[in-house]
Amino acid sequence: MNDSVLLTRDGPVATLTLNRPGALNALDDAMADAFVARTTEVAADDTVRVVVLRGAGRHFMAGGDIHFFAGTVPHPPAQRQAEHQRLIERVHVAIEQLHRMPHPLVGRLHGAVAGIGLSFACVCDIVVAADDAYFASAYRHLALTPDGGGSWTLPRIVGLHKAMEIFLLGDRFDAAEALRLGIVNRVVPAADLDAATDAIVRSLVAAPVRAIRNARRLLRDSLAVPLSVQLQAEAVSFGACAGTADFAEGITAFLDKRKPRFGLA
Repeated sequence: MNDSVLLTRDGPVATLTLNRPGALNALDDAMADAFVARTTEVAADDTVRVVVLRGAGRHFMAGGDIHFFAGTVPHPPAQRQAEHQRLIERVHVAIEQLHRMPHPLVGRLHGAVAGIGLSFACVCDIVVAADDAYFASAYRHLALTPDGGGSWTLPRIVGLHKAMEIFLLGDRFDAAEALRLGIVNRVVPAADLDAATDAIVRSLVAAPVRAIRNARRLLRDSLAVPLSVQLQAEAVSFGACAGTADFAEGITAFLDKRKPRFGLA
């Protein structure tokens, strides 16, 4: 397996690192394959409690690799169309796995967050950005359209009209605007990015695992189901969580006026 996406572990925390810093972590064929392989591995590992998505070097991800794209320009249009569709379909396998896995996904953003990098940020559950991060859809400048699920996630985060502006005009915006729009949860000085990310990760690791996983799934599934279905899903999840040892610990700790000590439920 190539090393353009790294998977490392620190106890229950898995970190996916986009690892083409010399190319601003831009997507090419090899990275697409590595991203699918790594996300498949982490999604299937039930010992994971939290996943962090980050970029190596000075940037999170600057979108697709222009030099890789340029290599396909001499190909006949039909061949070029098929090649690029296959590339994006492969990446989308990873996007689906990140969406469907039980583990909460924390995004750590800095530098460029552009093109499919913006889509990767939008698939995360909680996002921390350095104040030097900058965002752009970038697709129109290459005569392309959104990928990585961006046309699905971004309108749900910022609303349809703002998503139209971001994708159709392609203007760059800063971390403060991303915070205002709800694309990121927190903006911190670049020097504090690791500490701020780690604080969120530690909070999630210490949380009751069944409750966190079920809440993540309820929120994600709510976007595609009617209220009656969601209400029943909430009832089933509430009951399932109440049957765990973590529930008993949480109630006991509350009555004892102490901090709960949650374990794997």
